[in-house]
Amino acid sequence: MGKRSIEERILEEGSFLLDVLRKTEGKPFDPVFILSRSVSNIICSVIFGSRFDYDDERLLTIIHFINDNFQIMSSPWGEEKQDPLSHFNMDTLLMTTHNLLFGGTETVGTTLRHAFLILMKYPKVQARVQEEIDCVVGRSRMPTLEDRASMPYTDAVIHEVQRFADVIPMNLPHRVIRDTPFRGFLIPKGTDVITLLNTVHYDSDQFKTPQEFNPEHFLDANQSFKKSPAFMPFSAGRRLCLGEPLARMELFIYLTSILQNFTLHPLVEPEDIDLTPLSSGLGNLPRPFQLCMRIR
Repeated sequence: MGKRSIEERILEEGSFLLDVLRKTEGKPFDPVFILSRSVSNIICSVIFGSRFDYDDERLLTIIHFINDNFQIMSSPWGEEKQDPLSHFNMDTLLMTTHNLLFGGTETVGTTLRHAFLILMKYPKVQARVQEEIDCVVGRSRMPTLEDRASMPYTDAVIHEVQRFADVIPMNLPHRVIRDTPFRGFLIPKGTDVITLLNTVHYDSDQFKTPQEFNPEHFLDANQSFKKSPAFMPFSAGRRLCLGEPLARMELFIYLTSILQNFTLHPLVEPEDIDLTPLSSGLGNLPRPFQLCMRIR
């Protein structure tokens, strides 16, 4: 499945999400379940070949399992499932399906919730992103990936949300395959190593104001987007997250489509919004909140 067909699935699901958001009619709502249903549907369309209605009990069951960190069960398929010598077997199928659904739903949905909080706390940032969307995309069509290169400020904001929110502060374990000297220490072969990505994202040598949300971290003197070697929400190296291209597409299309159509309003004063995570462990979860999305 090529990037183009995946983008089409994201655009399709994004349009369903916008319809659901319009039905809130500007009233307060909790975005957790709405975002989970939409984002998980993209993964479902990739895995199963079709999307689910938002009220479909199968989709709701999947989301509840994901949110509760349970392993997902799925119907078997494929002719190799009973072959003990095959790399394709039921255990592999179930674990792969679980990893795709869990990783592809929780991380993107959580990042979007962080983005909502941040944009409501900094309404001038939200307004500038909307101005760039109006200038580049307009209101007559949905944003696409081709627009990203012409939207440096929006791209910088999304990158800064990922850096600042630091949704996955700890990398997944990697195993040392040979005795490895490192800064005066010897790491024996077979040692599991977990790197702390947040030490890079909050490094003052890499980012001017690491404790603050600042899109300028990803903009040069000409206000063009600039990459940072210290940006690694998807890890780094040969074993980085396989879902990075999909997640980047989802974050850009979803956030720009929402801000193209709505303005995010908090139920408290912007200065009273707390951006510190509810909990920090494997992931940094935003504090529960409600918001209003008012049609522009």
